[in-house]
Amino acid sequence: MANLKEVRNRITSVTSTQQITKAMKMVSAAKLKRATNAILQLRPYANKLRDILADVSASVEGNNSPFTIDREPNKVLIVVVSSNRGLAGAFNANVIKATNNLIFNKYAEQHAKGNLSIIGIGKKGYDFYAKRNFNMIANHSDLFSDLNFGSVSMVTEFIMEQFKEGNFDRVEVVYNQFKNAAVQELTTEQILPLLPAEDKTQHTHKAKIEAEVDYIIEPSKEKIIEELIPKAIKIQLYKAVLDSNASEHGARMTAMDKATENAGDLLRSLKLSYNQARQAAITTELTEIVSGAAALSNG
Repeated sequence: MANLKEVRNRITSVTSTQQITKAMKMVSAAKLKRATNAILQLRPYANKLRDILADVSASVEGNNSPFTIDREPNKVLIVVVSSNRGLAGAFNANVIKATNNLIFNKYAEQHAKGNLSIIGIGKKGYDFYAKRNFNMIANHSDLFSDLNFGSVSMVTEFIMEQFKEGNFDRVEVVYNQFKNAAVQELTTEQILPLLPAEDKTQHTHKAKIEAEVDYIIEPSKEKIIEELIPKAIKIQLYKAVLDSNASEHGARMTAMDKATENAGDLLRSLKLSYNQARQAAITTELTEIVSGAAALSNG
């Protein structure tokens, strides 16, 4: 039977841990609300912008934008969106696993030649690949301290400039897409080159009808496309970061909720063990007293 003092110490330790996990759950729940509002407000805008870009591009003869040139992917950049902190279940492990599948299955040849580079948005993903001597271009873990469109746009502009100069032929982003507090969907998206016509085959009949509508555009379709393409690329990466941010808080809230429940189960088990040990000690003491009294009376 476990020592009473040891069981008491474990009960105190588990109770303290349970209080911490409960507090972390409440903090994540509050942050999740703000993060969810941000991504839900952006999604309709991002989707509509993509649809308009696809429709306008389809009606323009020859698109000369450098961001739509589909080259042979000899040089590849992968943007890994993870988190700065752990204690979020399998959130970061899933992103790293999806990135590894992308590297060693789709871009194994580029990786072997040293033509694969990684940008880390989030400390966990950056540290994982930096320790394994991957070609790390930049670390943007500070984005989550003040997440806004301007800061993400600076990262996107750097990526777009590198793509425009031919330093990269393809850019893909790996992140967790937010569904709800308990569900995050691992997503891999190609952000460069931008192929707006690709989404046309995935639209419903209603979207196809809408695509036939001709927009009244000033000053010209070519000028609008020139403005929309960089904006659409920036919005796409910003949406990925917002999705990942909301998914992180949802995953952490779920993990801390489960940890709190597990701590409660462990506490019940420890209290049962403590009571059993205490009863055994009392029984032993009573047996010794009775045995001693019986020995004295017989003597």
